[in-house]
Amino acid sequence: MAVPKKRTGHSAQGHRRSNWKATKPETTKCPNCGETVLTHTVCTSCGTYKGKPVSLKDRVEEVAEVKKPAKKSSKKAEKVEEVKAEETTEVKEEVVEEAKEETSEE
Repeated sequence: MAVPKKRTGHSAQGHRRSNWKATKPETTKCPNCGETVLTHTVCTSCGTYKGKPVSLKDRVEEVAEVKKPAKKSSKKAEKVEEVKAEETTEVKEEVVEEAKEETSEE
């Protein structure tokens, strides 16, 4: 097995690696959403390739847009919020009363 006689210096190592550089990847704009995408890859934001849906992500978004019903305000949610507000005020009053009792005992 070959073993080097002397250690390679920093300068010689640098000269050898002078053309060993990273290059910027080529990018294009997605024709569907306009997002910057690597060339020859599926768009990560919308899931299309050359304007056609390829991944499940794009298909799910299309189905979700069609099936979304209009939001209705529910009376139950309003009642729950009112009950929570009443409970917190009751708890605060109990804490204040307990603190008064402790101070009066001392």
